Amino acid sequence: MRISELAERGGVPLPTVKYYLREGMLPPGESVSATRADYGEEHVRRLALIRALTDAAGLPLQRVKTILGLIDSPTRSLFEALGGAVAALPPYPDDSRQTPTDGAEYPRARAALEALGQVYDPRFAAVAQLERALAGVEAAGIPMTADRLQTYGRHIRAMAEYDLAKMPADGRAEQLGYAVLGTALYEPVIAALRRLAHQDIAARLLEPDA
Repeated sequence: MRISELAERGGVPLPTVKYYLREGMLPPGESVSATRADYGEEHVRRLALIRALTDAAGLPLQRVKTILGLIDSPTRSLFEALGGAVAALPPYPDDSRQTPTDGAEYPRARAALEALGQVYDPRFAAVAQLERALAGVEAAGIPMTADRLQTYGRHIRAMAEYDLAKMPADGRAEQLGYAVLGTALYEPVIAALRRLAHQDIAARLLEPDA
């Protein structure tokens, strides 16, 4: 298909498709002449993926480009790719460019993770994200309690174990895509489901007696 049809199929303006091509976010089509290239279903799927990352996950294009680069890189380990995906997700700590060698910079996160009995690498972006989040709730006067931490930790770990158990058994590209995209695209789903659970429970508790 021509680029105009690709734009129509993908529901993306033609100038945006051309921008994705220039930025390397969309692979080039098959050249059929000096001024024309043909595009296939893989390009339609790639546009759908970019839209999911920008619309559903709400990521800026530069972060989307980072995630696409992780998927396209065959040399990265799954652990490294997962760390890169987490770093591309909000919140973005002010000290994200630092590379600490221990947990001293993140006392709240360190204490929380140790209380949960989790092994962690302080260089992993989520540690800085957790520190900033815990500092925020503390400043707001609703600090994380031990009971809340254990409750959250127990259920979150169950979700993480389920996610990893469902990872494709074969095909490194499939595993990499699952790990990176699952991290980026399912976090908004989890947040939305939690909010809807709050709404449902609150409605039941606060509903006046008939």
